[in-house]
Amino acid sequence: MTGAQTGPIFLAYRANETINGVVAGVRRGAPLYDFVSDDGIRHTVWKIDRKDDIDAVRGAFEGINSIYIADGHHRAASAVKVGLRRREANPGYDGSEEFNYFLSVLFPDDQLMIMPYNRVVKDLNGLTKEEFLESVAKCFIVEEKGRKALYPENKGEFGMYLEGTWYLLTAKECIMSEDPVDGLDVAILQDYLLTPVLGITDPRVDKRIDFIGGIRGLEELERRADSDMKVAFSMYPTSIDELFDVADADMLMPPKSTWFEPKLRSGLFIHRI
Repeated sequence: MTGAQTGPIFLAYRANETINGVVAGVRRGAPLYDFVSDDGIRHTVWKIDRKDDIDAVRGAFEGINSIYIADGHHRAASAVKVGLRRREANPGYDGSEEFNYFLSVLFPDDQLMIMPYNRVVKDLNGLTKEEFLESVAKCFIVEEKGRKALYPENKGEFGMYLEGTWYLLTAKECIMSEDPVDGLDVAILQDYLLTPVLGITDPRVDKRIDFIGGIRGLEELERRADSDMKVAFSMYPTSIDELFDVADADMLMPPKSTWFEPKLRSGLFIHRI
């Protein structure tokens, strides 16, 4: 064990004017760090060290009822388990020890970009192309769109790339849902296409499906579908409000629902426990 956390848990909260104001003021000063990493992403760090600013931020967060885990659920759970073990090993703990905390980064919802988490599937589950399209058409309106890569423009729409051609799939009204989870586009695709048509019942473990972050573009979907996979799906991105609604209902997001940007580089900050 390293005895340290190097990858921050990605947290989101509803934007607050006071916090935004303090951050904006601090950013007018000289940064603590400012560099471009190997992947071309620029990272700039400022330190909030004035007592008035710290008090203002602390007071503002005391009035924010909910903070949401946007990315890093498994790391958060692991950090809790480590903390509980450390408590067992240190029965005299008072709560101030570092193992009672985990490394995190917080973003206001109005400064976050959620990109889609696209899907590629290895085969058509024994179906011919014609049989597959016919099965898809039971729950989706299928429109052939040609060779131009297709980004869905609305909720309930999906781009599908198959054998060099892009199709627009539009979910029929009968499969749309007001449920916070069942109404998510990733759930609709899973429940009405990936499972019943392609036979992928558990995307967490099924080796026939892979997930591609939206930041890699649709060209990567085409490349995979034309090489080691068979069919690709481009998703309409989940909104931050949808994520909040699921959490507020004490429900869980389906796997690979969101791809968040920006991402803080791992190792930039280290929390020793």
